[in-house]
Amino acid sequence: MELLLNAPLSKLPPLPKICATKRKPLGARLPSCLGVERHDDMDVHKDLPQSMDHEPKEKQNDIWQLFTEAQQNILYLNKQRLTALEELDELKRENTALLDRIEQLEAKMLLNTEKEMDTLSISSELLLRIDSMVLSGMIDNAEASDLRRLVMNSRMSIAANLFQNTHKKDSELLVELRHFSSKSKKKGFHIVHISAEMAPVVSVGSLASYVTGLSCALQRKGHVVEVILPKYACLNLDEVQGLREVEAEVYSFFNGQLHKNRIWTGFTYFSRASLDYLVKSGKKPDIVHIHNWETSIVGPLFWDVFVNQGLEGTRILLTCQGFDSQCLQRPEKLALCGLDPSRLHRPDRLQDNNKTHMVNILKGGVVYSNKVIVIASMQTKAHLITELGHGMEPTLAIHKDKLLIAPYGFDKSVWDPSVDKFLPESYSEEDMKGKSVCKISLQKHLGLTKNASMILVGCMLTEVSDVYLENLKTLVWMASRKGIQFVFMLCSQNPDLRREVESLLLELKDGNVKFIDKYDEPLLHLILAGCDIILCPSFDDPELQVPLKAIKYGAGLVALNFTDDKFGNFADHDFGRPEVSKYIRNSFGNMSLSQAINEIEEDPSQWNRKITDAMAKDFSWDAECCDIHVSAYAAIKNL
Repeated sequence: MELLLNAPLSKLPPLPKICATKRKPLGARLPSCLGVERHDDMDVHKDLPQSMDHEPKEKQNDIWQLFTEAQQNILYLNKQRLTALEELDELKRENTALLDRIEQLEAKMLLNTEKEMDTLSISSELLLRIDSMVLSGMIDNAEASDLRRLVMNSRMSIAANLFQNTHKKDSELLVELRHFSSKSKKKGFHIVHISAEMAPVVSVGSLASYVTGLSCALQRKGHVVEVILPKYACLNLDEVQGLREVEAEVYSFFNGQLHKNRIWTGFTYFSRASLDYLVKSGKKPDIVHIHNWETSIVGPLFWDVFVNQGLEGTRILLTCQGFDSQCLQRPEKLALCGLDPSRLHRPDRLQDNNKTHMVNILKGGVVYSNKVIVIASMQTKAHLITELGHGMEPTLAIHKDKLLIAPYGFDKSVWDPSVDKFLPESYSEEDMKGKSVCKISLQKHLGLTKNASMILVGCMLTEVSDVYLENLKTLVWMASRKGIQFVFMLCSQNPDLRREVESLLLELKDGNVKFIDKYDEPLLHLILAGCDIILCPSFDDPELQVPLKAIKYGAGLVALNFTDDKFGNFADHDFGRPEVSKYIRNSFGNMSLSQAINEIEEDPSQWNRKITDAMAKDFSWDAECCDIHVSAYAAIKNL
């Protein structure tokens, strides 16, 4: 009878009502309800107590009917149980097959990624080994240039043929390289960055992620990219593959003397030492790409000292994250690296526009570069020249024809909801079901009410003014009273900002508002995926690129300092503005938080169209940012 305990009570037959009268116990040979066995010659009433003989015939029939129905119930439940077990087995088989398929796809994706990484790694190793051969005198500059071009143009095939030979000595590897003769018709640019930062080796500000993001994007498009960094004591060398010291002596001029340099493949000195290294290693890059004021002196050094030392075909491109840091120095310091102060301390060269007794290093980079790219997602060229030059406006106006604007980007192999390993369920613009799962997961993690239909707003706080905090308090107070949920993440080490935000939250005292007191990148993935709206202190976010990532994850953007006429005065001045800036301005620039909430609630189909259209856009490093740089490289190579 245990099966009856597992059956729903609603499916059991009603039990007969038994009167509480005193009766003698039934005989021990009463038939079992699990199987009634009757024989034609069996007298059922023979062994029943005498009192049962006198009971009405109808009551005995009712008891037999009850036993029969119980037996039928048991048989039915057994059948249902077997059917359920069969269905469960089928589901298990389907689940196992699905898991096997997922494992196969993941293994295939991992294999493809490893193959791509191996190809890049082997190519980079070969280029560095060629440098070592030149510096040790094993080959001359002309042969080195040919070998580099061979590696650059035949990356896939050379990786497949020489991957087992990279452990050999330089002399043995040179033999293999000389025997390798297949060449690709495709030709890309050879770009050498001279930079103070590169993520994740050494990262301080937005320059680090930009150099790494752009370099990887250029490599994916077939260009050869190298980066020269100063060998800081704090470098994270664990992130560098194949780092080894080159057994060769390289000297560089500084302060009137020749200094011996220790060269590490992948790192070396700065500015003058970097150019010395290019010459002595026989490199003939198409582009020397310099960054901010820290390496701007490379421009004057290149054209005044190094251009005629085998670098006649090389051109200089400068990128700036802004003009607020320029580096002013006394003119006589230029002589330390072999430059002539009297030639450069002039208004049309390095002389500062305001403090005329000083030289401006960043100005020198602008003047002596063939192209200048400013990295700014939301600015126009005219606005940068007239409003954001920080004293360099006259210089920028003179050189405006070589000035370009490029947006920031993000690594789409990491920031993509369709392949994001930090999300409980992936999704894309073609299938958004996973975004609701991510919202529920985020609400659960934060201790908010779990409801996918509730509007969730996120905000990543870096450096915001008191005015912004007042706007923020007003927005949160008004929206949370309508049941809107908020999550804030503090992405700054500023203790004053932390205290101000904590004070604001204490003042609000709202269970719909949650605060994350430190930057957490895995959690940021979930916040972007779970939120409907991201409040942005600025759409131009050089540090984290939150607005660009939010668009990819299907969250609408709202400016924290929104005013109705904020973007109106730029309507007729889109010249020089990046496409991402135009798109964000047109799609989200004129929308307040209340307007965004109203659209989600009152016209969800229009909101969803806007979101999925935005998700389909590519604002990664591989898109507009990379394209602008490649166009600039091509333009200056033709000069």
